[in-house]
Amino acid sequence: MTKRETYSIEIAGIKRELPLFEIKPGLRIAILNILGDTELVQACARELAEKIRGVDYDMIVTAEAKSIPLAHALSVETSKPYIILRKVYKPYMGDAIKAETLSITTGQPQVLILDEKDRDAIQGKKVLVLDDVISTGSTLQGMRMILDKAGASVAGEAAILTEGDRAQWMHIHSLGHLPLFTD
Repeated sequence: MTKRETYSIEIAGIKRELPLFEIKPGLRIAILNILGDTELVQACARELAEKIRGVDYDMIVTAEAKSIPLAHALSVETSKPYIILRKVYKPYMGDAIKAETLSITTGQPQVLILDEKDRDAIQGKKVLVLDDVISTGSTLQGMRMILDKAGASVAGEAAILTEGDRAQWMHIHSLGHLPLFTD
């Protein structure tokens, strides 16, 4: 097996080597996978809690799956509840709200679903939208669509990292920025 090229980064005082993966010919991205990285998740949650201190919000919303541990840790840091938008509908989700986006990492359409019980909890609330990495904004757009349909408002948006066009993400509360790697 050949050694994969990596991108070195320091996030919340912690250094990581992010593997580079080609997502289409001539374009590679550095992949941040926080699943199982408790040290990084906790450090990022603490630092993001500081960055969003001035944001007036009632709850945190994120999309399944990689940012779930971040939402949980940030919830603990801020004492704000969190809701997960799911990617697969299950019958127990009842009268759910759905939105479709296009994922940059898979290149496939992605469905986001707000469970009926969470739909009731979020109505009329001010929400902090959270993601691990914001690249194209498609997941962010899907989350906004669901929140709008649910009668919630976006109070702010946060991520560990943004990626790509930095100017596009100036309003995001983030801990760093990743470049795109073109051949």
